[in-house]
Amino acid sequence: MSKTSIPPRIAAALWARAGGRCEYRGCNEDLVGDLISNKRNALFGFIAHIVADSRDGPRGDPVLSPKLAKDIANLMLLCGKHHKIVDVDGVDEHPVDVLLAMKDAHETRIAINTGIAEEYGSHVLRFGATIGNHEALVSTQAIFAAMPPDRHPASSQTIDLEMLNQAFRDDEPEYWELQRRNLDRLFAEKVGGRIERQEIRHLSVFALAPQPLLIELGRLLNEIVPITVHNRHREPATWNWQRDRPPLEYIVSRPPKGACGKVALKLAVSATVNDDRLKSVLGEDAAIWSVTIATPGNDVVRRPEDLSAFRTTLRLLYDEVKARHGESAVINVFPALPASLAVETGRVWMPKADLPLLIHDQQRERGFIPTISIGAARHSSGRSQS
Repeated sequence: MSKTSIPPRIAAALWARAGGRCEYRGCNEDLVGDLISNKRNALFGFIAHIVADSRDGPRGDPVLSPKLAKDIANLMLLCGKHHKIVDVDGVDEHPVDVLLAMKDAHETRIAINTGIAEEYGSHVLRFGATIGNHEALVSTQAIFAAMPPDRHPASSQTIDLEMLNQAFRDDEPEYWELQRRNLDRLFAEKVGGRIERQEIRHLSVFALAPQPLLIELGRLLNEIVPITVHNRHREPATWNWQRDRPPLEYIVSRPPKGACGKVALKLAVSATVNDDRLKSVLGEDAAIWSVTIATPGNDVVRRPEDLSAFRTTLRLLYDEVKARHGESAVINVFPALPASLAVETGRVWMPKADLPLLIHDQQRERGFIPTISIGAARHSSGRSQS
C-alpha cells in the first residue's frame, strides 16, 4: 500500500487523464458516484504506484521508488478489486512493463475520445434480423469503440431497425415484401424525420442481415447525410478496422459485345459464384457482368478504403451497364458480399440515373431466387422482366 501522500493537483490530473475509470485492461469501471448507496459525488478509485513508493513494496526499486513516488507517469487509477490484484494477490503477474502498457492504452483512448470535437458526433444505426439474436449488434460498447478516432457517439442511445419475425419463410415472395415494408416504415419513423429536423447530421451504420435487405437499407440511406458504414470482422471478432492486409483490388468482367439476354450483375466478393448458377435463373444467353476479387472470402474487407474502392467501381459499372443495354433493361443482382459492401451496393445506386435492380438471394436448396426490386421494376411479387 502507498505510504506517500499524493499532492491534490497530481491526483486530480490522474483522475482526469483516466476519465474517472479504472485503468486495468478490460475493466473501465466508473469510479465516480454510486447509485446503490446514493453517494453520487463520492470517489471510489485508488491511486496505485506502478513502481512502489518504497523499495520493499510491489515492484519497488532502491533508486526509482523515491524518484517516482509522486510522478504521474508512475501512477494508475484502479478500482478496489484491481488495486488488490496488482499490489497484493497478483504482484508477480503484473510487472512494471505490463502496468505501463495498461496505463498508456487507457489514457490514450480517453484522450482520443474526449478530444473529438462536437461536430464529429455520429448517431449509431443498428440493423439486424432480430437484433437480440446478433450478439455483435447487441454490444453497444464494442460498436462505440469502433468509431474513434474519426467519430464519437452523438448519443448513448442507438437507432435500432429490427426486422420482425414473420409467419412466411424467406423462400416465399411475401416474406421479402413484408420485411421490406417493415424496414422502410422503421427507417421513415426513426431516421427520416430526424434527418429532416436536422437532429442527425452523420450516421455510423452497423448492419447484419440478409443481403437483399442490406441493399435496400443502402438505398434508403443513399446520400441523405454523411455516412460511415462499418464492417464486422470474424478474425478477430470486432467492428474495429484491422488494416492488416493490402487494400482490395476489384476485378470487373463484362459480357461479350452483342450479348442480348437478361442482364446479370454478379457481386462475388465473399464467395465464388459460378456463371452457370446465374444462367440457370436467367437463361443461357444472360449478359453477365461481374465484380470480384482475386481470392473471395468471408473476412476480406479490412479497411475503409475497401468500401471506397467498391463504391467507385460499382458507380462506374452502373453507368456502363446502362450505356450498353439501354434505358429499358433491369439489372438482376446476385450478391455474395460482406454486409458492409451489400449496404454500399444500395447506397451508390441513384434512383434518377440508374437502371432498376432485381435482387436475388441464395437459398440453400433452391439456389438463387428473386426477392425485392429497387426502382421502376418493383412489384409486390418480387418478379421482373429484363
